[in-house]
Amino acid sequence: MLQFPHSGVDLRLHTRVRTKDAARPILERAAQDGALVVFTVVSPELREFLHVASYEMKVEALDLIGSLIGKLSVYLDRPPINMPSGMLPLSDEYFRRIEAVEFTVKSDDGKEPRNFKKADIVLVGVSRTSKTPLSTLLAQRGLKVANLPLVLGVMTPPELEEAPQDRIVGLTIGLDPLVEIRKARLRQLGMSVDTAYGLKEQVKEELDYADRIFKAHPSWPVVDVTGRAIEETAVIILETLKEREAAKNSVRPPT
Repeated sequence: MLQFPHSGVDLRLHTRVRTKDAARPILERAAQDGALVVFTVVSPELREFLHVASYEMKVEALDLIGSLIGKLSVYLDRPPINMPSGMLPLSDEYFRRIEAVEFTVKSDDGKEPRNFKKADIVLVGVSRTSKTPLSTLLAQRGLKVANLPLVLGVMTPPELEEAPQDRIVGLTIGLDPLVEIRKARLRQLGMSVDTAYGLKEQVKEELDYADRIFKAHPSWPVVDVTGRAIEETAVIILETLKEREAAKNSVRPPT
C-alpha cells in the first residue's frame, strides 16, 4: 500500500487465523464491505476453504503464498511441512525481536523519555515525518527504537541530551509535502483543513524550529523523508549508523 499513498484504504490485519470458523466471519465481513482479502495461509485445507468460500461469497481474494509454496515444492523436489510460522521452534532471534517491538511500542511518541538512554536508535522530528512507522519497521529487525515529536516552542526533555548522541537521528521533510500529508490526515479525522496543524505558515515554523534543534546537535544525522517509502528511509538510517560505527571502530588510540 506504500505504492498507493493517497488511496484512503482502511487496512485490517487478522493474525493467527488457523481454522475455518475463524476465517468465515472475516470473509463475511469482507463480502459485506466489498473488501479485497489478501491472505498468506500455509495450511492446504484452510487455503482451499478460503478459495472456495471467497468464490461463493463473491469476495475478491488474493493468495500470496499458495503458488509460491507450490513452485518451491517442485523446484526443491520435496514437500512442504505446511506448518504455520507461529508453530515453528522459537529462536533467540525471535525473542530478541519481540523484546525490541515491545520496547518500541512503549517508547513511541516520547512516552518514555528514560528509554532514550537504552534505545539503539532515537528518531526525532515534527509530526507526520514517519517516526512511528519507521520505529515499528526498525523494531521488527530487532532494534530498540524510541521516538520524540518536536513541538513548536516545547523544549526537548533532558533525557535526550543524556542519551548517546550517536544514536539519535533527525527526520525532516519538504514543506509542501508535509502540508498535504497533514491536510489529508485532518480530512481522514473529519476535521477542518484550516486548523493550525495544516496551515502552511504553522508548518513552516515547526520545520524551522526542528531545523534549529538539528543545527544545535551537529552529531545527529538528518534524513529527509520527502517522497521516500519507510523501507528506503530505514535503509538510509541503518547505513548511516553503520558507517558511523565503522568510522569510530577504525580510530585507534595512540601507542
